[in-house]
Amino acid sequence: MTENRIFTRRNALSLGAMILSSLIMACGNNLLIEEANLLPGGFMGISRLTHVIGGVFHVNIPVIVVYLSLNIPVALFCIRHISKRFVLLSLIQILMLSLFMHLFPHYRIFDQEILNVIFGGVIWGAGTTIALQSGGSTGGTDFIALYVSSKTGNEIWTQVFFFNCLQLAIFGAVAGWGQAGYSIIFQFISTRMINTFHNRYKRVVLQIFTKNKGPVTEAYLRRFEHGITVLDGTGGYTGEKTSILIAVTSSYETSEAIEVIRKADPNAIINVVKSEKLVGNFKQPRL
Repeated sequence: MTENRIFTRRNALSLGAMILSSLIMACGNNLLIEEANLLPGGFMGISRLTHVIGGVFHVNIPVIVVYLSLNIPVALFCIRHISKRFVLLSLIQILMLSLFMHLFPHYRIFDQEILNVIFGGVIWGAGTTIALQSGGSTGGTDFIALYVSSKTGNEIWTQVFFFNCLQLAIFGAVAGWGQAGYSIIFQFISTRMINTFHNRYKRVVLQIFTKNKGPVTEAYLRRFEHGITVLDGTGGYTGEKTSILIAVTSSYETSEAIEVIRKADPNAIINVVKSEKLVGNFKQPRL
Protein backbone atom coordinates (compact mmCIF):
# COMPACT_ATOMS: atom_id res chain seq x y z
CA MET A 1 0.00 0.00 0.00
CA THR A 2 1.03 3.62 -0.41
CA GLU A 3 3.76 4.57 2.06
CA ASN A 4 3.44 1.09 3.65
CA ARG A 5 0.32 2.21 5.47
CA ILE A 6 -2.83 0.12 5.20
CA PHE A 7 -5.29 1.87 7.50
CA THR A 8 -5.55 5.26 5.82
CA ARG A 9 -8.53 7.43 4.96
CA ARG A 10 -7.81 6.97 1.25
CA ASN A 11 -7.80 3.18 1.54
CA ALA A 12 -10.96 3.20 3.66
CA LEU A 13 -12.80 5.31 1.08
CA SER A 14 -11.55 3.10 -1.75
CA LEU A 15 -12.70 -0.04 0.07
CA GLY A 16 -16.14 1.49 0.62
CA ALA A 17 -16.29 2.43 -3.06
CA MET A 18 -15.45 -1.15 -4.12
CA ILE A 19 -18.28 -2.51 -1.97
CA LEU A 20 -20.68 0.16 -3.30
CA SER A 21 -19.61 -0.63 -6.87
CA SER A 22 -20.22 -4.36 -6.44
CA LEU A 23 -23.57 -3.68 -4.74
CA ILE A 24 -24.75 -1.45 -7.61
CA MET A 25 -23.61 -3.91 -10.29
CA ALA A 26 -25.18 -6.90 -8.52
CA CYS A 27 -28.52 -5.06 -8.32
CA GLY A 28 -28.26 -4.15 -12.00
CA ASN A 29 -27.40 -7.71 -12.95
CA ASN A 30 -30.13 -9.46 -10.97
CA LEU A 31 -32.91 -6.93 -11.49
CA LEU A 32 -32.28 -5.80 -15.07
CA ILE A 33 -29.56 -7.58 -17.03
CA GLU A 34 -30.37 -11.23 -16.36
CA GLU A 35 -34.10 -10.58 -16.39
CA ALA A 36 -33.73 -9.19 -19.92
CA ASN A 37 -31.26 -11.97 -20.90
CA LEU A 38 -28.58 -9.43 -21.83
CA LEU A 39 -24.87 -10.14 -22.26
CA PRO A 40 -22.54 -7.87 -20.24
CA GLY A 41 -19.13 -7.10 -21.66
CA GLY A 42 -15.69 -8.23 -20.57
CA PHE A 43 -14.99 -11.35 -18.56
CA MET A 44 -18.50 -11.40 -17.12
CA GLY A 45 -19.81 -11.55 -20.70
CA ILE A 46 -17.42 -14.40 -21.53
CA SER A 47 -18.55 -16.21 -18.39
CA ARG A 48 -22.24 -15.89 -19.23
CA LEU A 49 -21.61 -16.79 -22.86
CA THR A 50 -19.77 -19.94 -21.74
CA HIS A 51 -22.75 -20.79 -19.53
CA VAL A 52 -25.17 -20.30 -22.43
CA ILE A 53 -23.10 -22.41 -24.83
CA GLY A 54 -22.78 -25.11 -22.16
CA GLY A 55 -26.56 -25.15 -21.85
CA VAL A 56 -26.88 -25.93 -25.55
CA PHE A 57 -24.86 -29.12 -24.94
CA HIS A 58 -26.69 -29.81 -21.63
CA VAL A 59 -23.58 -29.03 -19.57
CA ASN A 60 -23.96 -26.73 -16.55
CA ILE A 61 -20.96 -24.36 -16.43
CA PRO A 62 -21.35 -21.99 -13.43
CA VAL A 63 -20.91 -18.35 -14.37
CA ILE A 64 -19.05 -17.47 -11.15
CA VAL A 65 -16.53 -20.31 -11.58
CA VAL A 66 -15.61 -19.16 -15.09
CA TYR A 67 -15.57 -15.50 -14.00
CA LEU A 68 -13.09 -16.11 -11.16
CA SER A 69 -10.97 -18.50 -13.26
CA LEU A 70 -10.49 -15.81 -15.91
CA ASN A 71 -9.76 -13.00 -13.47
CA ILE A 72 -7.17 -14.66 -11.21
CA PRO A 73 -4.39 -15.10 -13.85
CA VAL A 74 -4.87 -11.55 -15.13
CA ALA A 75 -4.83 -10.24 -11.56
CA LEU A 76 -1.52 -11.98 -10.87
CA PHE A 77 -0.08 -10.37 -14.02
CA CYS A 78 -1.27 -6.91 -12.94
CA ILE A 79 0.33 -7.26 -9.48
CA ARG A 80 3.72 -7.12 -11.20
CA HIS A 81 2.89 -4.52 -13.84
CA ILE A 82 0.45 -2.07 -12.19
CA SER A 83 0.22 -2.15 -8.37
CA LYS A 84 -0.69 -4.44 -5.49
CA ARG A 85 -3.18 -1.90 -4.18
CA PHE A 86 -5.01 -1.76 -7.50
CA VAL A 87 -5.22 -5.55 -7.79
CA LEU A 88 -6.30 -6.01 -4.15
CA LEU A 89 -9.13 -3.49 -4.50
CA SER A 90 -10.17 -5.09 -7.79
CA LEU A 91 -10.24 -8.57 -6.26
CA ILE A 92 -12.38 -7.25 -3.39
CA GLN A 93 -14.81 -5.84 -5.95
CA ILE A 94 -14.88 -9.12 -7.91
CA LEU A 95 -15.46 -11.28 -4.82
CA MET A 96 -18.12 -8.95 -3.39
CA LEU A 97 -19.90 -8.81 -6.74
CA SER A 98 -19.93 -12.62 -6.88
CA LEU A 99 -21.30 -12.75 -3.31
CA PHE A 100 -24.01 -10.12 -3.87
CA MET A 101 -25.11 -11.73 -7.14
CA HIS A 102 -25.58 -14.98 -5.24
CA LEU A 103 -27.45 -13.38 -2.32
CA PHE A 104 -29.73 -10.92 -4.11
CA PRO A 105 -33.08 -12.15 -5.44
CA HIS A 106 -34.01 -11.98 -9.11
CA TYR A 107 -36.93 -9.68 -9.78
CA ARG A 108 -38.18 -8.11 -13.01
CA ILE A 109 -38.81 -4.39 -12.56
CA PHE A 110 -39.74 -3.35 -16.12
CA ASP A 111 -41.91 -5.25 -18.55
CA GLN A 112 -40.58 -3.24 -21.49
CA GLU A 113 -37.29 -4.69 -22.70
CA ILE A 114 -35.82 -1.36 -23.79
CA LEU A 115 -36.12 0.04 -20.24
CA ASN A 116 -34.14 -2.90 -18.88
CA VAL A 117 -31.52 -2.23 -21.55
CA ILE A 118 -31.19 1.51 -20.86
CA PHE A 119 -31.23 1.41 -17.06
CA GLY A 120 -29.12 -1.74 -17.01
CA GLY A 121 -26.45 -0.03 -19.12
CA VAL A 122 -26.45 3.09 -16.95
CA ILE A 123 -26.21 1.13 -13.69
CA TRP A 124 -23.53 -1.27 -14.98
CA GLY A 125 -21.48 1.66 -16.31
CA ALA A 126 -21.92 3.62 -13.08
CA GLY A 127 -20.73 0.68 -10.98
CA THR A 128 -17.68 0.23 -13.19
CA THR A 129 -16.86 3.95 -13.07
CA ILE A 130 -17.05 4.07 -9.26
CA ALA A 131 -14.53 1.24 -9.06
CA LEU A 132 -12.17 2.85 -11.59
CA GLN A 133 -12.33 6.31 -10.01
CA SER A 134 -11.48 4.81 -6.61
CA GLY A 135 -8.23 3.19 -7.70
CA GLY A 136 -9.53 -0.29 -8.48
CA SER A 137 -11.51 -1.94 -11.24
CA THR A 138 -14.17 -4.56 -11.92
CA GLY A 139 -11.53 -6.97 -13.19
CA GLY A 140 -11.44 -8.70 -16.55
CA THR A 141 -10.97 -6.37 -19.47
CA ASP A 142 -10.72 -3.49 -16.98
CA PHE A 143 -7.40 -5.00 -15.89
CA ILE A 144 -6.23 -5.03 -19.48
CA ALA A 145 -7.56 -1.54 -20.28
CA LEU A 146 -5.94 -0.04 -17.18
CA TYR A 147 -2.64 -1.79 -17.92
CA VAL A 148 -2.55 -0.36 -21.44
CA SER A 149 -3.60 3.09 -20.20
CA SER A 150 -0.94 3.13 -17.47
CA LYS A 151 1.75 2.25 -20.02
CA THR A 152 0.66 4.41 -22.97
CA GLY A 153 -1.59 7.10 -21.44
CA ASN A 154 -4.28 6.22 -24.00
CA GLU A 155 -7.70 4.81 -23.21
CA ILE A 156 -8.90 1.70 -25.07
CA TRP A 157 -12.54 1.55 -24.02
CA THR A 158 -13.59 1.75 -27.67
CA GLN A 159 -11.46 -1.31 -28.47
CA VAL A 160 -13.01 -3.08 -25.48
CA PHE A 161 -16.43 -2.30 -26.93
CA PHE A 162 -15.51 -3.88 -30.27
CA PHE A 163 -14.17 -6.97 -28.45
CA ASN A 164 -17.54 -7.18 -26.74
CA CYS A 165 -19.23 -6.97 -30.13
CA LEU A 166 -17.39 -10.16 -31.13
CA GLN A 167 -18.86 -11.86 -28.08
CA LEU A 168 -22.27 -10.58 -29.08
CA ALA A 169 -21.97 -12.12 -32.54
CA ILE A 170 -21.44 -15.52 -30.94
CA PHE A 171 -24.20 -14.82 -28.40
CA GLY A 172 -26.59 -13.89 -31.21
CA ALA A 173 -25.90 -17.12 -33.06
CA VAL A 174 -26.61 -19.13 -29.90
CA ALA A 175 -29.31 -17.19 -28.03
CA GLY A 176 -30.97 -15.20 -30.80
CA TRP A 177 -30.18 -12.02 -32.67
CA GLY A 178 -32.87 -10.02 -30.91
CA GLN A 179 -31.17 -10.41 -27.53
CA ALA A 180 -27.80 -9.73 -29.12
CA GLY A 181 -29.19 -6.48 -30.53
CA TYR A 182 -30.46 -5.39 -27.14
CA SER A 183 -27.14 -6.40 -25.57
CA ILE A 184 -25.09 -4.23 -27.94
CA ILE A 185 -27.23 -1.21 -27.02
CA PHE A 186 -26.74 -2.06 -23.34
CA GLN A 187 -22.96 -2.33 -23.78
CA PHE A 188 -22.79 0.90 -25.78
CA ILE A 189 -24.57 2.78 -22.98
CA SER A 190 -22.35 1.31 -20.26
CA THR A 191 -19.19 2.04 -22.29
CA ARG A 192 -20.27 5.65 -22.87
CA MET A 193 -20.88 6.04 -19.13
CA ILE A 194 -17.29 4.95 -18.44
CA ASN A 195 -15.85 7.15 -21.20
CA THR A 196 -17.75 10.18 -19.92
CA PHE A 197 -17.05 9.94 -16.19
CA HIS A 198 -13.74 8.07 -15.91
CA ASN A 199 -11.15 10.85 -16.31
CA ARG A 200 -7.96 9.41 -14.80
CA TYR A 201 -6.15 9.35 -18.17
CA LYS A 202 -7.54 12.60 -19.56
CA ARG A 203 -5.10 15.49 -19.23
CA VAL A 204 -5.47 19.23 -18.69
CA VAL A 205 -3.13 22.24 -18.86
CA LEU A 206 -2.96 24.48 -15.79
CA GLN A 207 -2.13 28.13 -16.51
CA ILE A 208 -1.30 29.75 -13.17
CA PHE A 209 -0.87 33.51 -12.80
CA THR A 210 0.88 34.40 -9.53
CA LYS A 211 3.19 36.93 -7.91
CA ASN A 212 4.59 34.23 -5.62
CA LYS A 213 6.19 31.83 -8.07
CA GLY A 214 8.61 30.34 -5.52
CA PRO A 215 6.09 29.04 -2.94
CA VAL A 216 3.64 27.90 -5.63
CA THR A 217 6.27 26.02 -7.64
CA GLU A 218 7.71 24.41 -4.52
CA ALA A 219 4.28 23.32 -3.24
CA TYR A 220 3.28 21.88 -6.62
CA LEU A 221 6.52 19.93 -7.16
CA ARG A 222 6.45 18.63 -3.59
CA ARG A 223 3.01 17.08 -4.12
CA PHE A 224 3.01 16.03 -7.81
CA GLU A 225 5.45 14.14 -10.01
CA HIS A 226 4.87 16.41 -13.03
CA GLY A 227 7.10 19.22 -14.17
CA ILE A 228 6.12 22.88 -14.24
CA THR A 229 7.40 25.72 -16.46
CA VAL A 230 7.90 29.22 -15.07
CA LEU A 231 7.59 32.29 -17.33
CA ASP A 232 8.09 35.85 -16.08
CA GLY A 233 5.82 38.59 -17.37
CA THR A 234 4.24 41.91 -16.53
CA GLY A 235 0.61 42.59 -15.68
CA GLY A 236 -0.98 44.69 -18.41
CA TYR A 237 -3.28 46.55 -16.01
CA THR A 238 -1.06 46.93 -12.93
CA GLY A 239 2.34 46.96 -14.60
CA GLU A 240 3.61 44.70 -11.83
CA LYS A 241 5.79 41.64 -12.32
CA THR A 242 3.67 38.50 -12.65
CA SER A 243 4.78 34.93 -13.23
CA ILE A 244 2.95 32.47 -15.47
CA LEU A 245 3.33 28.84 -14.41
CA ILE A 246 2.32 26.15 -16.90
CA ALA A 247 1.82 22.51 -15.94
CA VAL A 248 0.18 19.47 -17.49
CA THR A 249 -1.65 17.18 -15.09
CA SER A 250 -4.31 14.49 -15.24
CA SER A 251 -7.96 15.41 -14.81
CA TYR A 252 -7.96 13.00 -11.89
CA GLU A 253 -5.54 15.30 -10.02
CA THR A 254 -6.94 18.68 -11.08
CA SER A 255 -9.00 19.45 -7.97
CA GLU A 256 -6.13 18.57 -5.65
CA ALA A 257 -3.67 20.60 -7.76
CA ILE A 258 -5.91 23.68 -7.53
CA GLU A 259 -6.19 23.21 -3.76
CA VAL A 260 -2.39 22.98 -3.38
CA ILE A 261 -1.82 26.07 -5.53
CA ARG A 262 -4.48 28.15 -3.78
CA LYS A 263 -3.06 27.18 -0.41
CA ALA A 264 0.40 28.40 -1.48
CA ASP A 265 -1.04 31.60 -3.00
CA PRO A 266 -4.71 32.44 -2.29
CA ASN A 267 -4.57 35.23 -4.89
CA ALA A 268 -3.36 33.00 -7.74
CA ILE A 269 -5.49 32.91 -10.88
CA ILE A 270 -5.78 29.43 -12.43
CA ASN A 271 -7.00 28.69 -15.93
CA VAL A 272 -7.73 25.02 -16.70
CA VAL A 273 -7.59 24.05 -20.38
CA LYS A 274 -8.39 20.61 -21.80
CA SER A 275 -5.40 18.93 -23.47
CA GLU A 276 -6.40 17.31 -26.74
CA LYS A 277 -3.09 15.53 -27.30
CA LEU A 278 0.21 15.33 -25.46
CA VAL A 279 3.41 14.19 -27.17
CA GLY A 280 6.33 13.34 -24.89
CA ASN A 281 6.87 11.88 -21.45
CA PHE A 282 4.12 12.26 -18.87
CA LYS A 283 4.17 10.68 -15.43
CA GLN A 284 0.83 8.98 -14.84
CA PRO A 285 -0.66 9.26 -11.34
CA ARG A 286 -0.11 6.08 -9.35
CA LEU A 287 -3.07 3.80 -8.80
